Amino acid sequence: MDQSSPGILKTKHHFEILDGLRGIAAISVVVFHFREMASINYAQIFIGHGFLAVDFFFCLSGFVIAYAYDDRIAKLGIWQFFKSRIIRLHPMVVFGSVLGLLGFLFDPFGGHRELYSVGRTLLIFLCSILLIPFPVMTERAFNLFSFNAPAWSLFWEYIANIFYALVLYKINRRWLIVLFALAAALLCVAGYRTNAVSGGWNGATFWDGGARIFYSFLAGLLIYRYNLIIKSNLGFISLSVLLVLAFIFPYFKIDWMLQLLTVLVYFPLLISLGAGATLTAGFKKICVFFGNISYPLYMTHYAVLWMFGNYYNSHKLNTNQLFSIIIPSTILVVGFAYLVMVFYDVPVRRWLSGKRKVA
Repeated sequence: MDQSSPGILKTKHHFEILDGLRGIAAISVVVFHFREMASINYAQIFIGHGFLAVDFFFCLSGFVIAYAYDDRIAKLGIWQFFKSRIIRLHPMVVFGSVLGLLGFLFDPFGGHRELYSVGRTLLIFLCSILLIPFPVMTERAFNLFSFNAPAWSLFWEYIANIFYALVLYKINRRWLIVLFALAAALLCVAGYRTNAVSGGWNGATFWDGGARIFYSFLAGLLIYRYNLIIKSNLGFISLSVLLVLAFIFPYFKIDWMLQLLTVLVYFPLLISLGAGATLTAGFKKICVFFGNISYPLYMTHYAVLWMFGNYYNSHKLNTNQLFSIIIPSTILVVGFAYLVMVFYDVPVRRWLSGKRKVA
């Protein structure tokens, strides 16, 4: 999941509707994760395809990175590009890890702190901060990053950024098409093998994450480089509905194929439509807000999720009770993400950018 630095994009047109859609996708992920804690049968969850939001993030990231850096990275330099990405992404990686550690240590509803020594706990925390996959916690389904599960997609974002800087930014469009076709084939193989496009988050499905970002990131790059932007009168509300439909459509026997179609075709189409859509003045502030809180929300909500899961397992809530918790909790984590953005993420990135200029 990615947002380019405002400093990088300040001289370019900004796609506010895409920012807004990023926020809608992030909120959808939060709701999906709440429901996932109560039922692992996704066919019974009203937002059972919420995990596909990550593929939307990946595709949007490819488009934004190409838009922000394709004509600047040669002058900027690879090392400065890496610094820009670290400053943009890593403060929230650290914050999410700290929050996850605190949640693990002080969860009032349970957990298994007694199973882990101080040294083991610190090692898990260190790997989380450094984005080193370490899937060792059985009770957390061997997440790559046990203290902040969503960080698995940030790991692959970093890999994609490295590959972009070393290869993709200077590759010609013909070879990009070849890579794109290869990525599509690999994603289809991964979907067929697991009957889903949902892997990458734990040790057993690690390489599926690579297949997911390989395709979607390249799709975003191609949309920008071939100017596949579709002008329309669609606005933020219409596109938000179209995006949410991808997360709430019911399950079918051939669901893995429908998931593949969503990732292979539907999400790139939404990016193309979003880039060419019309934003009315009344929705601009909403889109900017959603775009700003999307990344902090994505990287901070999971500490609450583990607590909610432990609470649910000990209290066995019915459906009405479940939604009476999920709705206000989602609002609260959005509010918390906003506070984190204002009082931590933006100031830290500003400070780091200042130190970088001084150096």
